[in-house]
Amino acid sequence: QVQLVESGGGLVQAGGSLRLSCAASGRTSSSYTMGWFRQAPEKEREFVAGINWSGGPTRYTDSVKGRFTISRDNAKKMVYLQMNSLKPEDTAVYYCAADRRSFGTVVGITADRYDYWGQGTQVTVSS
Repeated sequence: QVQLVESGGGLVQAGGSLRLSCAASGRTSSSYTMGWFRQAPEKEREFVAGINWSGGPTRYTDSVKGRFTISRDNAKKMVYLQMNSLKPEDTAVYYCAADRRSFGTVVGITADRYDYWGQGTQVTVSS
């Protein structure tokens, strides 16, 4: 079993930056592909960014490319999402997720690919 705990959300003005962190527990969590999703009010949960177990291939949704960067530190069992040039439309609850296929090479972009989820952290960007 893997537990994920997000932190780092908050209120920021448009153009500002935030860094989200996801702490993972579990002996094998370092071998999992990790992703960040977000859900705005009355909208479906959407993929934001993903990174494979080695920190190699990454994927981003088009709307955040060039602004967000996903990274991980397997020794610390941490995953990060650096968010720059934030926009009001980035406002959402952000969730960390883990795909339990160990040492997988595919970074999935759909929620059903991921097996473990954190409780979410709120990001609010004011205009």
